Amino acid sequence: MVTPKQKITLNASRDIPFNKLMLSQSNVRRIKRGETIEDLAASIARRGLLQSLNVRPVLDGEGNETGMFEVPAGGRRYRALELLVRQKRMVKTEPVPCVVTNANSEVPIEEDSLAENFEREDLHPLDMFRAIQILHDQGASHEEIAARFFVSATFVQQRLRLARVSPKLHDIYEQEGMKLEQLMAFTVDRRVGRYDAVEAGLCRALRNGQKQPECCTQAAANKSQAYGHGECDNKLSSKTTHGALSLTRNTVRYDGPCR
Repeated sequence: MVTPKQKITLNASRDIPFNKLMLSQSNVRRIKRGETIEDLAASIARRGLLQSLNVRPVLDGEGNETGMFEVPAGGRRYRALELLVRQKRMVKTEPVPCVVTNANSEVPIEEDSLAENFEREDLHPLDMFRAIQILHDQGASHEEIAARFFVSATFVQQRLRLARVSPKLHDIYEQEGMKLEQLMAFTVDRRVGRYDAVEAGLCRALRNGQKQPECCTQAAANKSQAYGHGECDNKLSSKTTHGALSLTRNTVRYDGPCR
């Protein structure tokens, strides 16, 4: 006789007044990095809270619930909400969406905090390029998109250029057939007709199982930081000899058709 598998029960969710929440000392995040609390607060003010807080009831010495809840997972969101209260942009009794874990759970409270951060998966760069392109197509300018996500207008412009690269090259990049620096090189000057030959060669090499095709080689990456902070100022050179094409610095080198 087959024993039926035990079904899991998800933690209940509820709205809890902000002044009934407190930051847990068990939150494993200690070092500040990435988006500032001020930027996160501005994002919440614009879009609302996109992700609930994970909380547990606070117990007194006798094991009874006190009516307060500690936040082991979602500390940055808690601090951003706290900042909005201090700025008088949110009342301290504002209901906050929370997922409530049993105070006597067998799972250590530190594990909740670690799991939320450890299991998080960053957005693929290609998805970012396409999403920024959608916002731009909807009428948002470079400056408006930059202001919404606290980046420079140059950052947005570069990603829009990457979004407009050939879909075939996007497919190769998605399948790890080229590096980001190599994809960037195709945004420098689309007027060079030999790019079509490079693109065709890459497709053939990838179909043949070549992970990093020789016809698309990064010659140097000493200016890769320009990707996020400045314009790509690479110089493009094309020779009239048989299929020769090269880019300096963040580089694609094409030494002949891949046939």
